[in-house]
Amino acid sequence: MKRLLLALLVSGLLYFFFFSNKGKVIKNVAVSYVATPDYINEEGLTVVERITVPEGYIRATYVEGSFQKYIQDYPLKEFGAQVINYDGNPYVYQAGHVGVLELPVPSNGLQQCADALIRIRAEYLWEQERKDEIGFNFTSGDYCSWQKYAEGYRPKVNGNRVTFHKTASADHSKENFYKYLDLIFMYAGTLSLHHELPNITSIGEVEVGDLLIYPGSPGHVILVADIAVNEMGEKIFIFAQGNTPAQSVHILKNLNDTSLSPWYEITLGERLEIPTYYFDKVQLVRFK
Repeated sequence: MKRLLLALLVSGLLYFFFFSNKGKVIKNVAVSYVATPDYINEEGLTVVERITVPEGYIRATYVEGSFQKYIQDYPLKEFGAQVINYDGNPYVYQAGHVGVLELPVPSNGLQQCADALIRIRAEYLWEQERKDEIGFNFTSGDYCSWQKYAEGYRPKVNGNRVTFHKTASADHSKENFYKYLDLIFMYAGTLSLHHELPNITSIGEVEVGDLLIYPGSPGHVILVADIAVNEMGEKIFIFAQGNTPAQSVHILKNLNDTSLSPWYEITLGERLEIPTYYFDKVQLVRFK
């Protein structure tokens, strides 16, 4: 009987760690503490400088001024920088990343996973003097633009009904822009991005700046931060994420294939595991 119970216990543990979703996440976390990615230049201070490309692949290139180029050249903190929570303390888990973006984390705790990527997109449009394009849907489906907010319009939320009224003086300052983003962070998220943004229907279409997303409450979303392509047209990907609690945006290790890490191979509709999280299926959307 004792041998039977021991066998059942061992079988249960093996199933948990190798077949259950939570078990695989725990296993990956454990692997992350001993796995050292190969394609890392510790001196690099941008995405493309930090991560080298495997043999047989060529990094995707984009024109100056594009969102894709903006992401590839995004500044990074020095190698080894910690992921920091909104309260200023280090995140409890520091073994799942290879770089931290130079993107401040507000102390209000609002800038979580989707919000951090919304901010990157909004700041890109701001820097490109395309401020009239800055706008995002609330989860209710109502569109909230920076232009109207700067003119003094504010939302009145009554259940699922949102109306906008001019209740403030016009203010087009950068300080007010970040107040606008705080409002977006409160009322937008993975659900709104999933419903608002166009879907990508094939891996061949995926570009830097696209979002791999699971819509939900909570959901999760990660950013395609770089792409490399081989002579057969097969793509591999680098991913960056914000997280909950609100914390530094960071570039992820690949714990499924440590020989390729931090590059990932993905297939639409298939499961994807990242450090501390898993997507039941790969689905992607693109900022407009």
